[in-house]
Amino acid sequence: MIRINLLPHREARREARKKDFVAQMILAAVVGLGVTLIGGVIINQMISSQAARNDFISRENAKLDEQIKEIATLKAELEGLRARAQAVENLQRDRTVPVHLLDELVKNTPEGILLKSVKQKDGKVVLNGYAQSNDRISELLHNIATKTPWLERPELNEIKAVLVPTGTNTKDARRLFEFTLNALLKATEKPADAKGVAKKGPSAGARPGQPAPKG
Repeated sequence: MIRINLLPHREARREARKKDFVAQMILAAVVGLGVTLIGGVIINQMISSQAARNDFISRENAKLDEQIKEIATLKAELEGLRARAQAVENLQRDRTVPVHLLDELVKNTPEGILLKSVKQKDGKVVLNGYAQSNDRISELLHNIATKTPWLERPELNEIKAVLVPTGTNTKDARRLFEFTLNALLKATEKPADAKGVAKKGPSAGARPGQPAPKG
């Protein structure tokens, strides 16, 4: 027996496909919205974490800046203390220089020379006096240059013939040579050795064979 379907099956099939399509679109929209929400939450968490790390780094950098300033201040104070300690050490070292200087001048000033004044300023010594002859001045220059570990590089500044009274009578005068010469003080203190004991002796510029000063 033959059966004939008189219902509009094509329209029914079309309606079914349309419903399936709408359902799939709704499902896709829901899934897309869920993915978007989850992605947004994850991204917000990442941004919050990065912001927290940035804040932590900023705070630590601020602390480091403060520590660097403190270190710079401590270094400046340490340099100041070192400078003052060096100044005190130099004063203690230099207070004996005039004694040694006068001792060396007594030893190395030849006969026939009278020193009127001895002036020291920093590392320079100025001698002024009278000599019986130019040879005596030359001998004094030679002695300073070769025989004393405390003076070096003597240089004659001025020499002139003068008449010096020898008594109450101004007419009774003696012809002498007035001179002025400069010399440089040598450094006589060497840096402390490994045990902290300072070594004494002429500087590296001293000539070989010269004795070290006593005291």
